[in-house]
Amino acid sequence: MAKIWARILIAGGWRQFLIPASTAALLALAPCAAPAQQAGVNFPDGPGKNTVVGICGSCHDIGRLTAGYSPEGWHTVIRMMQNFGAPIPPEEVAGITDYLIKSFPERPRPAAALIAGDTQIDIKEWPVATEGSRPHDPLAARDGSLWYSGQLANVLGRLDPASGAIREYKLNPQTGPHGLKEDKDGNIWFTGNFAGLIGRLDPKTGDVREYRLPDASAKDPHTLVFDHDGIIWFTVQGGNKVGRLDPTSGEIRLVTPPTANARPYGIVVNAKNAVWFVEFGAPKIATIDSKTMEIREYLLPDAAARPRRLAVGPDDAIWYVDFARGFLGRLDPTTGMVKEWASPSGPKSQPYGIVFTKGAVWYSESAAKPNTIVRFDPASEKFQSWAIPGGGDIVRNMDVDRNGNPVLANSLVNKVGVVEIGGTGH
Repeated sequence: MAKIWARILIAGGWRQFLIPASTAALLALAPCAAPAQQAGVNFPDGPGKNTVVGICGSCHDIGRLTAGYSPEGWHTVIRMMQNFGAPIPPEEVAGITDYLIKSFPERPRPAAALIAGDTQIDIKEWPVATEGSRPHDPLAARDGSLWYSGQLANVLGRLDPASGAIREYKLNPQTGPHGLKEDKDGNIWFTGNFAGLIGRLDPKTGDVREYRLPDASAKDPHTLVFDHDGIIWFTVQGGNKVGRLDPTSGEIRLVTPPTANARPYGIVVNAKNAVWFVEFGAPKIATIDSKTMEIREYLLPDAAARPRRLAVGPDDAIWYVDFARGFLGRLDPTTGMVKEWASPSGPKSQPYGIVFTKGAVWYSESAAKPNTIVRFDPASEKFQSWAIPGGGDIVRNMDVDRNGNPVLANSLVNKVGVVEIGGTGH
């Protein structure tokens, strides 16, 4: 991998670091160090402040730091940044981490509401191979293995749940793998969220093939899914598009939803081979015609709704999580009718990853402390919930394994896991 020398303003003076050329390119496009220092004027004083402002502000909006994390979370975040090429001098890691922990502690979060019930589960988890890799999406493969996208380590990982053995496959630098799906031949397809591509990994050889998106504005492909004909459908959140990739020809087609800044996010295919997706930037759920690529949008009842992920029930009903309002919802595609239920941990619980399996909806509350696994029975309309061991932070997406169990990837605690339904419980 090519590297170049870069100079960053730290602690009142310029320092020079050898960093990946691709990282340097990102830094060149980012705000320069001087404006970043101005942005950090109101940051608490203390050892490490100038270094934090100089390094963090050179790559992204320094205001992100004020979101706050637990001490464990900040250690993980620093490791994530190191994985992705941030020029953090090894001798200054401890000082930077201490400053962030003291200056930006975790903000108050809603207490998890744990609701008892009859269903028994057992949550099993495994730490992934690379610390701070930010496992984003999980994938349950047909052979029983569990896969994850190590977004900030540029890897795809394969876990054997029987032995705990993990193998990681390196992708090209700055790929930023995000969504994952398996094709009928066992190849693993992924979205290159930072590189503007759809990729295919052959696990037998480790070979990777990349399909670049034809529109420069579609730079952040997000989530993908296969339809029944083997066509890949995917969302492009920031680029505000939905795409179609034919793996046989490599042809890619892109369309833009009728709503500006719709931010297409989660995407699924139902039993009738209809493609559905959520618009995270609007109170809408949409479907796209597989032939004409015409998009039809369904307006949700509350203007403040921001659906993020969705799942399909056995009756083809669309279940969704409203991240902004803390609700679980059901859309009837036939009538357009919507019904909603308040999530157990309240309006700020931020429900996120969701699946439908074994007759119920399963999802995670990503802001509750600790994160939860929630089960909702559509027949009785009753909830049951459990705390995720170790806090959970944060289940962005879920899958279902060959035994019908929900599969998790927990980004901030660097783990993947499975919810064994009917297990010994906790």
